[in-house]
Amino acid sequence: MKIWAIATNTFAGFLRDRLLIVVFIILLGIVLLLMSPMLAYKAVTTAANAAQMQALVLSEVAAIMSFLSGCGSFFAALAAATAVAAEMKSGTIQAVMARPVKRWQFLAGKYLSVMMLMLCYVVLMLGMSYLLAWMGGERIQSAPWLLILYPMARYAIYAALGILFVTFMHTAVAFGMVFLVAVLTTLLAPTAPLGGHLAPWVHTALYSVLPSTGLLSEDRFLSITSANLHPVSWLDHVATLAYGFDYALVCLLLAMWSFHYRTLRRE
Repeated sequence: MKIWAIATNTFAGFLRDRLLIVVFIILLGIVLLLMSPMLAYKAVTTAANAAQMQALVLSEVAAIMSFLSGCGSFFAALAAATAVAAEMKSGTIQAVMARPVKRWQFLAGKYLSVMMLMLCYVVLMLGMSYLLAWMGGERIQSAPWLLILYPMARYAIYAALGILFVTFMHTAVAFGMVFLVAVLTTLLAPTAPLGGHLAPWVHTALYSVLPSTGLLSEDRFLSITSANLHPVSWLDHVATLAYGFDYALVCLLLAMWSFHYRTLRRE
């Protein structure tokens, strides 16, 4: 109950946070600008060029959703880091701990609130993908649960990383570390060119430690034609999602361990 109370109070605070509201408005404005070609695609679609228009619609939908999905990763990290740091900076954490609340319960509540926020974000992304496809005269064929669970697993990792880093460094530095992790993860992907410029043992070590968020990209399943859907077994889905949530759990446990030894004085 204590964890749930912390989570609901923090979630309510997210909805009143001016910074988050401004970020959301900016994202909405960018998406509206990117959506303008979709109406043009629908207007010029004919029986003769239907296949070509499908490809254009899918590429536009994938580009917009990739943008929103990537922003969501940093949004999760920022929300997680600020949720913990704000309590430290204001000194209200002392009142929370006096209830009493254990430190791991405090972090668990904050983490749960971030995941509640990101679930709302993912549902909005899902609705946006269907809207974009409809505007282009097409329909998304992918299963909705794929477009929900995969980004949630990825956001769980970034939220846990945000909380982990903020337990022993400044908020801005913690967010910078999350950004560095995201960049390195992209550069060290199997298809990325950076791996060839590093010593094999360095590349192997970094690739093993950093999260393989590319496996958790919902773009792998985003399709408007049934023929383009790649069959993936339930075992593969379970293994991939288990990896994502397990990585997030390890980071959250490390954060709880680090937070246990941190002073709670006001910064």
